[in-house]
Amino acid sequence: MNEDIQFLKELQQELNTQEHDFQAAPRFWVIMDYRKIPGHEDYDCGEYEYFHNDGDHVVFKSFNDLKEFIEEYYEEEIDDEVRWYLSEDDFDFLWQYIIDNMNDNGYFGSVFVKEEEFIVPNTMFLTKEEAKTHLRFNHYHYTSKAHTYAMTAWRAPKVERLLNILSQFDFDLMKGE
Repeated sequence: MNEDIQFLKELQQELNTQEHDFQAAPRFWVIMDYRKIPGHEDYDCGEYEYFHNDGDHVVFKSFNDLKEFIEEYYEEEIDDEVRWYLSEDDFDFLWQYIIDNMNDNGYFGSVFVKEEEFIVPNTMFLTKEEAKTHLRFNHYHYTSKAHTYAMTAWRAPKVERLLNILSQFDFDLMKGE
């Protein structure tokens, strides 16, 4: 019982002294992360993503990524012409050659993508520090851009009442019982 009261007192101290991140009470924290989704090149800010998908999806972010892939997976098909394209150090030039000459199976493709932020499901923390700790220990589940994000439990009277109790109750009154 005393351990629980001590926990509540420490939680109260943290709740009452933590940053608010410009968020109204009652507040809680989640993890915000980012992902790429298909977009429309006429309306969205974004970029083309180039890939090979034969069941294993490989994205090419640079000329070297594409060159290494071709050298490894198409080793048997590399002739002098392909070697010349591989030596030019020009992604668009090599990509066009691949699409025109090495894509009979349709595994190479491209799509316009935009970056979208999203709240990671199943994340909810009473304190910002707890959210930061979670992110630090579980970083491998997230992109390098993931961060804590404060939210308001808008029109949630039970959450508001609970957080008010946690913030204001004198837990020392319970020690004598």
